[in-house]
Amino acid sequence: MNNDDQQALQKIYNHLDLVILYSGDCKSLDDFQSKSMTTDACVFNLMQIGELAKMKLSKEVKMQTKAIPWEKIIGLRNRIAHDYSGVDMCKIWDVIQNDLTPLKKELEKFL
Repeated sequence: MNNDDQQALQKIYNHLDLVILYSGDCKSLDDFQSKSMTTDACVFNLMQIGELAKMKLSKEVKMQTKAIPWEKIIGLRNRIAHDYSGVDMCKIWDVIQNDLTPLKKELEKFL
């Protein structure tokens, strides 16, 4: 793994930490949706994760980290970037609740 890939993975990890931190006091989807700064910050950081995955990670690293669903991460980024007003906050909340902790643990294997 080259230095650029290592830096990109670290940035992805940092963005994950921010989403977890920002959403940490939200107890439900309604609670999450009622806090516009929280939703905006989380959506922005999720988009950044997808952008890094799309533009900064080499194909080799993506092949070495097959347990990470890079295509889905990039797909979420594309939905956010190209249809922000149509972003499904239920889906964002689901990602935050179910996908970030396992993704973080998987990334830790490579950092």
